[in-house]
Amino acid sequence: MRRKDYLSTREAAEALGVAVSTVQLWANNGLLQAWRTGGGHRRITRGSVEAMLNRRQADLGAASTDTAFSVVIVEDDEQQMRLYSQHVQLHHREARIITARDGYEGLIKIGLHQPDVIITDLVMPNINGFQMIRLLKDMPELAHCVILVVTGLDGAEVERRGGLPEGVHLFFKPVDLAELQSFLPKQRGVGVA
Repeated sequence: MRRKDYLSTREAAEALGVAVSTVQLWANNGLLQAWRTGGGHRRITRGSVEAMLNRRQADLGAASTDTAFSVVIVEDDEQQMRLYSQHVQLHHREARIITARDGYEGLIKIGLHQPDVIITDLVMPNINGFQMIRLLKDMPELAHCVILVVTGLDGAEVERRGGLPEGVHLFFKPVDLAELQSFLPKQRGVGVA
């Protein structure tokens, strides 16, 4: 029997080890090649799934498996992003730092890299931090991830906009970097409370 050249969304999610919603997001954003059948079902090309698995394997091979952990920083202010990146790198030279400029790009990179820590702003263009975090909390493959929010909004405004899910750590600008540091794991896969 000939192997088919496409996968259903569920089959692609199982092959990649992510949620169906993540595969849908990647297909919508062109990270996976996909089309819809006449009945409205999404089909993902097998080649694009295999290419993503190969990229992930190459990324894992390049990263240190003993002590490295990964951080995705989602921040539209270039200066703030550099500040967080430099601080993490100063205290954790082995950390892998990935950056995104808004929640839309953040969702893609977070889904692709499944980081140990996310540092994010709330007020950003395209998809804001509130929307991004709510989507992330629905992704079981990110249950291990520590989410740190650093915002210029005050607590009342955060609540007025719907608040944050349980387990998300909230910091206000200007953030005490030492306090932020206390939430970073010492090694990959080791979360903090």
